[in-house]
Amino acid sequence: MSTNIASYIDHTLLKPDASREDVQRLCAEAVEYGFKSVCVNPVWVKTAVQALKGSPVLCCAVVGFPLGATPTDVKVFEARGAVEDGAAEIDMVINIASAQADDKDALVEDIAAVAAAVHDGEAILKVIIETALLTDEQKVLACQASVEAGADFVKTSTGFNGGGATVEDVKLMRATVGPDLGVKASGGVRSLEDAQAMIAAGATRIGASSGIAIVKGEQGQSDY
Repeated sequence: MSTNIASYIDHTLLKPDASREDVQRLCAEAVEYGFKSVCVNPVWVKTAVQALKGSPVLCCAVVGFPLGATPTDVKVFEARGAVEDGAAEIDMVINIASAQADDKDALVEDIAAVAAAVHDGEAILKVIIETALLTDEQKVLACQASVEAGADFVKTSTGFNGGGATVEDVKLMRATVGPDLGVKASGGVRSLEDAQAMIAAGATRIGASSGIAIVKGEQGQSDY
């Protein structure tokens, strides 16, 4: 595959004990290797934006992370703040219980409110459906809700809740959302072979903390 893998990668650091120096190092690596974005917790958006200034690398922030079990208005507040701080992309976690209860209306309401706030700031929204906790039918429902709510991407996983991306899930998500929405494979993607398999299955973005190992053709050791 001749694909420039680096341009697919959101270089990720979401550990709760990440330091300012860690985030600055992440950004320097992203610039050096040409990753699409860095993905950080909201508290580090300003630091990342400053470190990335003058480069084409975007800043992505997570919202409602990693559980998704915060009220919609809190997610909206968090997303709006991250965008105002300079985030170009927001990765939000759905209310997983709503998906497990087959409550599509609740999912749409949650996602649409965040999407409106994100789009007001001319940023894009990725929706984490946490595939490891859902049946195939629930994954489809969550993807359908994301489309209906105006999301720009669906994303497999946080990496914090017992499982990560699989080729089968990426294929299912791609088949559900069609050709126009992005699909992000995240969690457990630690090698070039992993990344290539996800892209072949329909992923248009890869979330990984092992981005450097991936582009070097090595084996990464951890997710976040």
